[in-house]
Amino acid sequence: MRMETLSRSEILQELKSRTLSLAANNNRGFKQEFRELGEVGKDLPTKAGTAEANKEKNRYPFILPYDYSRVRLSVLNQDPVSDYINANFVPGGGSERDFICTQGPLQNTLPDFWRMVWEQNVRIIVMVTSLKQKHTIMCEKYWPLESGTMYCGSIQVTTVTRKQVTDFFVTTINLQQRGNPTDRIITHYYYPTWPDQGVPDPSSLCVFTEHVRQHLEAIPRLGPAVVHCSAGVGRSGTFVTLLWLMQLCMRGIKPNIKGAVEDLRLHRMYMVQTLDQYILIYHCLLHWLSGGDIGSRSQSQGANLNTNQQANVSSSGRGDKAGRRRRSSQQQKPPTPQSENSVQQILKPGNLLRRLLPSLSNVKTSNSS
Repeated sequence: MRMETLSRSEILQELKSRTLSLAANNNRGFKQEFRELGEVGKDLPTKAGTAEANKEKNRYPFILPYDYSRVRLSVLNQDPVSDYINANFVPGGGSERDFICTQGPLQNTLPDFWRMVWEQNVRIIVMVTSLKQKHTIMCEKYWPLESGTMYCGSIQVTTVTRKQVTDFFVTTINLQQRGNPTDRIITHYYYPTWPDQGVPDPSSLCVFTEHVRQHLEAIPRLGPAVVHCSAGVGRSGTFVTLLWLMQLCMRGIKPNIKGAVEDLRLHRMYMVQTLDQYILIYHCLLHWLSGGDIGSRSQSQGANLNTNQQANVSSSGRGDKAGRRRRSSQQQKPPTPQSENSVQQILKPGNLLRRLLPSLSNVKTSNSS
């Protein structure tokens, strides 16, 4: 399939025009787009997460993994519920399993978290939450911050090096599994400045995301990258969407923010959880595409990041009293290739980059400007 690509400046101009249009009349367009995403994935089953034996493994009772896309751990001691962790495979442009989005580990799920990292051959972990915000624990400390070794179940976790780069930390971790003669090196990216309720500075988030993006481009993809915040949906979904669309822009493909978020929400609930986070993706892409100038200008020209518009649950994962309403009359099913024709499948954001990567030489590129 031949597809015309756009130059970086062409993508920037189109996105800038669309952002200003969506921001008009007090973000009316943004609110409409985000409202249309509200029901995506809500009727997909979450039986494993609601099982009595697994309830204590969930940080927030209303943030549960969809059954069809959940990460399954190996079963221990013939215990069928030992395969559960609150985590889902999600797309990121290369496959349906480019990333694992998960909650911040609890004290009782630390061994499960590291077992997942080992079993899925993960080499990069991205953490977009602080360990603690005010008096609330957002995530248990699951690695030695400075140096040293800790043990989580059968996994030995050793911090080798740690350095600070602007607003984030990069830590090299050595993993060893009991009884296994080989070890593995994990790179841990820690971005603690993103608040639980709110958004970070677009320029700061762009620097962090671009750093991770370049690392992912440079190494063999042995396994999915793990991304987590506290609940594993709001900040995690925003980061994955931004990185995914950066990858598309690098290949001259116009980003479809709404389409990407919709695809992610079919794999894990509430991905990109608030209107503020949704608008942030637009601002970050503008900032990144322009080299740092357009992002701040577009913010002053219309789109307001301080909307205080929340989804059904806050970005910390606390649900409303009614929980998630189920609508049996509009029962949704996991996406399957058979449900759409081949052209529709090719154009889905989750498949687009995967289709293009093997045949970039056949892509017709427009004149650069």
